[in-house]
Amino acid sequence: MRAVVLEGYGGPEVMHIRELARPEPGPEELLVRVRAAALNRGDLVQRSGEYPLPPGANPLLGVEIAGEVESCGSAVRHIRPGERVFGLVNGGGYAEYCVMDAGMAIPIPDGWSFTSAAAVPEAFFTAHETLFELGGLKAGQTVFIHAGGSGIGTACIQVAHHVGARVLFTAGTQEKIQRALALGADAGINRTTHDFAEEVLRLTDGAGVDLVEDFVGAATLERNLSILKPEGCLLLVGLMEGMRAELDLARIVLRRLQLKGTAIRGRPLEGRRAVTRRFQQHWLPELVAGRVRPIIDSTFPLERVADAHRRMEANASFGKIILEL
Repeated sequence: MRAVVLEGYGGPEVMHIRELARPEPGPEELLVRVRAAALNRGDLVQRSGEYPLPPGANPLLGVEIAGEVESCGSAVRHIRPGERVFGLVNGGGYAEYCVMDAGMAIPIPDGWSFTSAAAVPEAFFTAHETLFELGGLKAGQTVFIHAGGSGIGTACIQVAHHVGARVLFTAGTQEKIQRALALGADAGINRTTHDFAEEVLRLTDGAGVDLVEDFVGAATLERNLSILKPEGCLLLVGLMEGMRAELDLARIVLRRLQLKGTAIRGRPLEGRRAVTRRFQQHWLPELVAGRVRPIIDSTFPLERVADAHRRMEANASFGKIILEL
């Protein structure tokens, strides 16, 4: 099979397409013929050599796919070869064939393309786990979302608006701000021209927000805490700009703030299966009905994987970038 392999660590030029043997599914796994795979920021960090893989992870890039079941492990009973499925995998998505845990495979709804299905898992799984399972977001509350034009950001905006929350966000260009506002957000802040903390406090008349969804990390920690209401919650989802920062503990104690971090990939298998089930219960029906939707920025053939990575690194995308096989 054709697969993208890393020949060293560094920029997009270290990725090459090579012929590899097809993986073999274990008893509770599926072998999936991949038709579409989505890019994630974690792929870029792994390519650079700075992403510590969880134990047992496939070292090949790619964690969310859509495709057709080629074969099933001996213990799989609820899925058959030929079915169309999508979901998260433990690496190996940038390839013609990939192994997927059967408990994490979701049937692709009628009318969905492989491309649309591949754009869903990481974005909507993360949006639900952070905003609702960790943050307890409710109607009438206010949430501030960094990187509103990202794949996860566009999902967070939609699901928060859907439940009746007020949504504020950042983006890097006015075009992205306008597109995010069209998804249901209430106000956008251009992160390149304005201080987001000052703008959030202005937009909320000094009250601040109930939740902050942050992908940035150390560089924004103090400002994130400064815009939280008493008993507010900072949700750390990514660490794109630093993993270490000084922390004003007095601010947290006196204002009774919460700081919660999360990642899906490093969880035990049953934990990842539970994430999949929660998504199917809460958001798959809304996606099927069209009340929320995956936002797709662009598609690239597997042969242009380096160009796809360059587009993500340049922050040129709005929504998900998909590799089509």
